[in-house]
Amino acid sequence: MSDMLNDKELMLRYRDGDVASFQILVDRYQNKIFSYVLMLVKDKQLADDIFQDTFLKIIRTIKAGVYKEEGKFIQFAMRIAHNLIIDHFRKAKRLPMVDPTKEDYDMLDNARFMDPSIEEQLVTEQTYDDVRKMIEFLPDEQREVLVMRMYDDMSFKEIAEATNVSINTALGRMRYALINLRKMAKEKHVELTVA
Repeated sequence: MSDMLNDKELMLRYRDGDVASFQILVDRYQNKIFSYVLMLVKDKQLADDIFQDTFLKIIRTIKAGVYKEEGKFIQFAMRIAHNLIIDHFRKAKRLPMVDPTKEDYDMLDNARFMDPSIEEQLVTEQTYDDVRKMIEFLPDEQREVLVMRMYDDMSFKEIAEATNVSINTALGRMRYALINLRKMAKEKHVELTVA
């Protein structure tokens, strides 16, 4: 019965002591959050740690009464996961990485010196800029669905409701938007896979 409740209702129930409500939220979003973390850190063990830390921080925030209902639970959870990932990378850059098998410490082993080069940053920025420009050339309906999905993080159900079409139509528009972007990228020799 309680798995039919929306996120806000589940959060309020959990805040009032109903532990099962929080488990429903975890079950509802764990795959999405873990996939997001793993995609960014590219290390399963580290992703597990950050994933667990994300839910511990969510629990602490709710228990402390600091949580404010400012949107959806998933956005709140993703923001916490994202901040924990950033914190991890900041700490990693401050800590020197020393290989214990080497006799001498090489200053190039320090993560601080492993930032992307200016050239790599410029190429990445140029690629993002090219993609944004290509999106503008998509038909209105395809562009609308792509932006809602990729930038506003809306589900296809939400997109279908917002655009007053069926879910299959929304999915079809997204598919054609991606096909058209790939065609444009190929024609303009834009590499869409940025490291």
